[in-house]
Amino acid sequence: MTSTTDTTLDPAPALPAGLTTRPLERGDSRIVFELIAAQEQADIGSVEIEEADLVGDWAKPSHDLGARSVAVLDGDVLVGYAELSGVDRADAAVLPSHRDRGIGTWLAWWLRDLGRRLGSPVVGMPVPEGSPGDRLLAALGYEVRWTSWVLQLPPGAEIAPRELPEGYAVRTATEADLRAAHDVLEDAFLEWSVRDREPFDDFRASLEGRPGFEPWNLRVVTDHTGAVVGVALVHLTDTGVAYVARLAVRRDQRGRGLAQVLLVDSFRLAREHGAGVSELSTDSRTGALGLYEKVGMRPTATWVNRAVRLG
Repeated sequence: MTSTTDTTLDPAPALPAGLTTRPLERGDSRIVFELIAAQEQADIGSVEIEEADLVGDWAKPSHDLGARSVAVLDGDVLVGYAELSGVDRADAAVLPSHRDRGIGTWLAWWLRDLGRRLGSPVVGMPVPEGSPGDRLLAALGYEVRWTSWVLQLPPGAEIAPRELPEGYAVRTATEADLRAAHDVLEDAFLEWSVRDREPFDDFRASLEGRPGFEPWNLRVVTDHTGAVVGVALVHLTDTGVAYVARLAVRRDQRGRGLAQVLLVDSFRLAREHGAGVSELSTDSRTGALGLYEKVGMRPTATWVNRAVRLG
């Protein structure tokens, strides 16, 4: 669905008396994680965010956290936050105990105002389907751009091994593979994602700057010439969940089962490193939901990306 156009330039709604605001700093990753975790626990009954997700994203050289974020404080307690990454990716959260006080509405206004000043054509954010955030954005005129699903391989379930075509190999990426791996990922994701190409330095920083990153987290498939033709990036959480954050195969190499090889390989390695559960996410733009269901994965949560086009 196409997002609606917001042409209003209304004055900022008032925050509740006593609340203050400031930009975020990199040292705020823990309190922002705790805020998002509290919201997720209230909305979906589990915590999907990791502090490492924030640290890795904030390590990207292109992301000016101070200029693109705001914290809302009640005394010393963080009760709300928002940030705008890239052209249109917004994230926001409000402490459940402080809902229904207008903080979410103020954060939505702040994000639209920032987007206008930066020249963003649209601002959108992911929210659990049916959650208070989803209902608030709908009431503010945000429409659904796409739907995404978190899928899980049930504990103890196995994905049957897939054979690699002759001459192909799967292994841990080396330093020399990083640019090629980045190209494979970006070329594939930009087939359906409307955004600027991620700078290579951001990609490297998000890997090396993520707490707990180990070389085995980035796996590649190579062809008979040694060229990287498939990539999987898997994170292992502190709670023993393996999460495949990115998975891509070069367009001319598809149809050979390489994506399934990478999935099996990623989940196997993660289990060897202590993972009990394996997850990934996909959305309606990719058409890949059926692929993951065929290998035994099942949706556990549904999110929507709601957006408004800025006039």
